[in-house]
Amino acid sequence: MKKIAVIGAGKTGRGFIGRLLKEAGREIVFVDKNKELVDKLNCEGSFNVSFFGGVRENVVVDNYKAYTWENADLGDAELILVSVCGQNLKDVGAELTKLLSADKHYYIVTCENASHPSKTLREAIIGKDISVSEATVFCTTIESDGYNINSENYPYLQCDADLLEGYIPDVPSIRALGEFSNFLTRKLFTYNAASCVIAYLGALKGFTDYAQAANDPEILELLDKNYAATNKAMCKKFGYEEEDQREFAALSRTKFTNRTIIDTVARNAREPHRKLGADERIIGAAKLLHECGEDASVLEMTAAAAVIYTDPSDSAWSKIKEEKSNDQILKDICGLSEDSVIYKNIMGYVKEYTK
Repeated sequence: MKKIAVIGAGKTGRGFIGRLLKEAGREIVFVDKNKELVDKLNCEGSFNVSFFGGVRENVVVDNYKAYTWENADLGDAELILVSVCGQNLKDVGAELTKLLSADKHYYIVTCENASHPSKTLREAIIGKDISVSEATVFCTTIESDGYNINSENYPYLQCDADLLEGYIPDVPSIRALGEFSNFLTRKLFTYNAASCVIAYLGALKGFTDYAQAANDPEILELLDKNYAATNKAMCKKFGYEEEDQREFAALSRTKFTNRTIIDTVARNAREPHRKLGADERIIGAAKLLHECGEDASVLEMTAAAAVIYTDPSDSAWSKIKEEKSNDQILKDICGLSEDSVIYKNIMGYVKEYTK
């Protein structure tokens, strides 16, 4: 069985992707520009992945070799997984251009939640025979003691099957999905919308700690109500299996309510103007629920809470709040007309929250 290369041995590269490959019994090659990290990984020979809240036994990741670009050998790599920040993809492409053989086809997957990462990397790799796909990363990882990792227990890496041109990774936890744009919408309207429910309704109730807001009984009840409506809409619109969609939503719920993951309401609520866009996670999801005949009231409450949200440190949002009234924000940013049901419902909650 051929090796799998992981470019970028940071928190995600070794703590999430490395863990998935170890669980699949694959031999791993790590490549990282940080020589100190590479030397340490080779010296230790293994590292430990523990899980938030002790929800499962630790995983020891071993059976790997680590290299810098100067001595890396990817000749027999079956698959290359690139886990670096989006701004570093062009540099990775330049290094892969020097390293990859001209007489072999390579399958590469970017594992970074950036804008069009596969396109960026594909254009940066010159003169090689490649298929470059992209994956979304849901798993939260943080560095623990030494080079060990503390991680969320997320089980899958989902990637765009169409961009792999028929290749299916021989790793059960790497899911190559067709119609990947639908999956990204699924993520936006399930995960990101739920995060907004917690953040903006949490801010409305005075919470600053994200997990505390997520575990508030009233917010949790509304969150579950929205998950139920969203799950039905996703199955109606995109044909997802009910059990699969419920698992997908449940994984996000488990993450958001995990008190061992330290996060703030302010971080998740920042830039309301972006999240209130016409096709974004709140308004776009609410439109879909209406289209599918499902209850969008929780998202309408969330939109109202976002419209009245204030954050002095967010200069762009503060400027918008100075220049636009609440109803103008709904028209100009959310793209809603005064005669739409969603507009009327949101304005009703705005009046309720500000009286």
